[in-house]
Amino acid sequence: MKLTDIGTIKELLGEEDTSFKKKFGQNFLINESVVRRIALECLPNGAESGKKCGILEIGPGIGTLTAKLCKAAKCVVCVEIDSTLIPLLNRTLAEFDNVKIISGDIMKLDLMSLIKESFFDCEYVAVAANLPYYITTPVIMKLLEAELPLSSITVMVQKEVADRLCSDSADRTYGAVTASVSFYAQVRKLFNVGAGNFIPAPKVDSAVIRFDLYKNPPFFVSDKALFFKVIKAAFAQRRKTLVNALSGGFSISKADAVRLVKECGFDEMIRGEALSPADFANIANRLSELQAVKQKNNKLL
Repeated sequence: MKLTDIGTIKELLGEEDTSFKKKFGQNFLINESVVRRIALECLPNGAESGKKCGILEIGPGIGTLTAKLCKAAKCVVCVEIDSTLIPLLNRTLAEFDNVKIISGDIMKLDLMSLIKESFFDCEYVAVAANLPYYITTPVIMKLLEAELPLSSITVMVQKEVADRLCSDSADRTYGAVTASVSFYAQVRKLFNVGAGNFIPAPKVDSAVIRFDLYKNPPFFVSDKALFFKVIKAAFAQRRKTLVNALSGGFSISKADAVRLVKECGFDEMIRGEALSPADFANIANRLSELQAVKQKNNKLL
């Protein structure tokens, strides 16, 4: 059964009395070489790591990528939000004994428990996903913030989202999400996928990106929550200087904010988008020290 064949896809959907659902952002791949390449990229260390690797797939659709992953990996668990596709997946993946199909919303599942139960005998655990635009950032941040024992996350997203996630402080697309994910993983774009590779064809092109998760963050952060709060404040209003963002976001005087920024080696007129993730860590660590001193002094009064 060739799951990238348009005729086969339409026939399967018809037989199971289901259809493409816009609300779930369903666009199924019809290019065999793209599917094959994504499957290979999902393996942390290439094809040789496959038999030691468990894959958590988000949004398997009709199982096009899932089938390739089943052949390449030790085991696969796929989570599909569209319950009408579950009977179809049971058919298209019937030949594989190393796959588990879960009907559910990835945002509501206990992923740590799922991974421990399903991949206890795997040396690597990776995520594969084809994410619609409306859910891209929430899913990625859930996976990263949960601090799951993952080696990598390989996802296909809207091209402009991919460009933003892979940008740095020199790019116009650099933003709060870009800086935040850099704490957890190295992100790189693998390749673009044109709209014509899907049925139905989306209105925009896509791209496949991969997050290689760090075992330890690439820079020191004394207070993780404060670090992300500093990033959020810095990008809340791009026209604001970092000094004004810190002053307004953390209820400190402008004079203290100027002093903090200068102590960290930056001009007082610098804006948040000019800072690297490591720079934000430096700012947050210094702010944490100042807050600790202020709290101590208040206790002495």
